[in-house]
Amino acid sequence: MAEFVADLEHAARAGAGPTRIDPVDLTEAAAAAARCAATGRGDVGAVAARMGGAAAAMTTLDLPPAATEPVSWAGFGALIPVLSGSPGAGASVVAAAIADTLQLAGRCVLLIDAADPARSGLAAAAEAEGPWTSTLTPDLALRYSWRGQALLARLESRLPVITPGMVPPPPQWLPEVDPLHVTVVDVGHDGWRAAASPLAGAGGWLRFGTPAQRPLLVVRPTRPSLRHAEQVLARLEPWVAAGAATFPYQLVVVGAKRWPAGVVGAAGRRLEPMTETAVFLPHDDDVLVAGVTPELLPDRLLDALAPLLTRWNLLPPPASRSRKGPR
Repeated sequence: MAEFVADLEHAARAGAGPTRIDPVDLTEAAAAAARCAATGRGDVGAVAARMGGAAAAMTTLDLPPAATEPVSWAGFGALIPVLSGSPGAGASVVAAAIADTLQLAGRCVLLIDAADPARSGLAAAAEAEGPWTSTLTPDLALRYSWRGQALLARLESRLPVITPGMVPPPPQWLPEVDPLHVTVVDVGHDGWRAAASPLAGAGGWLRFGTPAQRPLLVVRPTRPSLRHAEQVLARLEPWVAAGAATFPYQLVVVGAKRWPAGVVGAAGRRLEPMTETAVFLPHDDDVLVAGVTPELLPDRLLDALAPLLTRWNLLPPPASRSRKGPR
């Protein structure tokens, strides 16, 4: 079995050609091809090679020549990447809530779902799949749909899985929308994996650039979640110190109105200062059960984020929202 997996990794590496891809992407490609072998579907070597080629294509696309060279975020409007601090923290709910709050205030919003579609928290966020697509490679495309009045962009692929390294670089996601006021990105994947490198893949949304983006870090009100988030920040810290990445601006806590007793003590030195200014998204039974659906999220969740967006000058004070405006 080890030899079989090694052969699949070799096929993925060969598919990437001269471009070096992340070992995690190699492992994921081999695992996906092995699952195809187990079910008797397709040429497993070809599947591994195609996944390696897709990861390589995204790695080499639109990268600046130097790691510390700032990228331009000018076309995105105000850019808000939403990064999960721990598994199941609720980053997709936060991203959808921000997009819903802003669209109800009349802002033109692009909501980006950078996750593997099979594991996305925004998989049911649009009422119908939009007809507008942008083909990136023979195996990767972007599809644009509507979530209320916000434009939703998500990945599509014929491959069995989309690894973090296969996520297209930010410029590839931009539609021809003018004006675009705000872009909200559900970074997806594991936050610890996404924070490994801002140079390519899912971590590209954390790349240092101008005008500066405002990343959010999302956690649950639990000690394990804070411990996990501390390691995400530790993984990102060297890139921030090198001038290649942007540290999260704001901590968002999902499922509580305040810190439970004894939880904040689990925060490490990087996370602890952020706990003092955390924004709390209250518990909601319907969202807990159904997740993000095509319906806009409840007002109580949107109201919890409105003060933050007002401080960032993205909402008028007070926020004016209507659920009946035309698209």
